[in-house]
Amino acid sequence: MVPDLGEAINLYGRAFGIGEWQCYRYDQEFMPWSRVGGEEGVFAMDIAMASSNPQIELIQPLAGPSIYHDFISQGRTGLHHLGVYVEDLDAAITLMAGWGYQVTQTARGYGVGGDGGFAYFDTDRDLGLVIEAIEVPVIRRPGTVRRTEGK
Repeated sequence: MVPDLGEAINLYGRAFGIGEWQCYRYDQEFMPWSRVGGEEGVFAMDIAMASSNPQIELIQPLAGPSIYHDFISQGRTGLHHLGVYVEDLDAAITLMAGWGYQVTQTARGYGVGGDGGFAYFDTDRDLGLVIEAIEVPVIRRPGTVRRTEGK
């Protein structure tokens, strides 16, 4: 979680040797179905993803309320969550609920065909961070490429 995506791209890019980032603006147009807690919620963020191993994803919150804003408003930046790829987001939500972890924020429809979704779970009390389940779309919408300055 970062307050300024451009600065973070350069900082993390230099620190981890990442020259190129795929960037997206996730907003209501990009992901038409979203929830914050149990309520319908509209949130937006700018994201930069590196094809590093492990993958580094930088998120700058734009509109909320959101779990991103909550994190930043606590004066925190940096590692917020770990993402785990899942075949079936609904099955992952059911599994996590069975373990006592509730969805704090979720969205769907970021793929070209309206597929793809993600859900965050409040695992902070046990793991010290949030877990994100990610159902990858068949075809991801195109992003823009940004390069780390000085790379």
